[in-house]
Amino acid sequence: MKIVCLDADTLGNDVDLNQFFSKFGEFISYPKTEAKDTIERLKDADVVLTNKVLITKEVLANTSLKLICVTATGVNNIDLEAAKEAGVSVKNVAGYSTSSVAQQTFANLLALRNQTSYYDSYCKSVEGWAKSEIFVHLNKPIFELSGKSFGIAGLGSIGKSVANIAKAFGCEVCYYSTSGKNDNNEFKKVSFDELLKCDIISIHAPLNADTKGLFDEKALLNLKNGATLMNYGRGGIVDETAIARLVDEREIYFATDVLETEPMRADHPFLSVKNKDRLLLSPHIAWGSVEARKRLLELVVKNIEDFYQI
Repeated sequence: MKIVCLDADTLGNDVDLNQFFSKFGEFISYPKTEAKDTIERLKDADVVLTNKVLITKEVLANTSLKLICVTATGVNNIDLEAAKEAGVSVKNVAGYSTSSVAQQTFANLLALRNQTSYYDSYCKSVEGWAKSEIFVHLNKPIFELSGKSFGIAGLGSIGKSVANIAKAFGCEVCYYSTSGKNDNNEFKKVSFDELLKCDIISIHAPLNADTKGLFDEKALLNLKNGATLMNYGRGGIVDETAIARLVDEREIYFATDVLETEPMRADHPFLSVKNKDRLLLSPHIAWGSVEARKRLLELVVKNIEDFYQI
């Protein structure tokens, strides 16, 4: 068979895709693919691997694909109706990144509330600790997680993992079900208004009709002073303009791994935030630990093997 990967760069440049897929036959990998090149690159391909490249009705009509392997959980880049009509199977991968996202959530939370970047820079500066007259430097306050109320928006597999870690830190954990359908006996279920009263709020929900704009300006204004909001779900759930303004106007901390438009816009309001020590950004990496990406590719291989009954 012929397998084509359209956007290998999204899987990291430290991964040798050949070791996973060359055993199936001809394997061609492209770092990135523009929409205008998709059809030509998929000519004669049996299987396509795509993370974000769109597989549209036009692409399906002009190729002879048999299987679309999405190297992610979300399949919003695939015209599923057109694929069904064309008899092309679509396989995604779920559950591979739970540990990775949960770990990054706390890595960023601790970095933000313990001001690790500031203290690291202070110690490495020749004008910093090396010039101090006392053994300690406490110019930026640090805060314990123990005893804090920790609210989770979206108690799926990742949300549950985050909840258990928060509990181990001594937090009082509760959750808000964004769909209204999730009932969990281990953690307290709260309304959205109650969630907004928490010391720490961590978002682990998909972007859909229930969550788009959920944390709008009105909701954000109800956050308590000293609160930390984190988004590890999807961009579009939090009003980015409003939270950027709030970080400067009040003692509100915000960490996010996702933005509504990715990559980041050159005129994004986060780039103009004055209180940068209250804002922590990461470029959609929470899912991408070395181990998670290995699991992802192994599961893509299994999807191919199952489809062809190898």
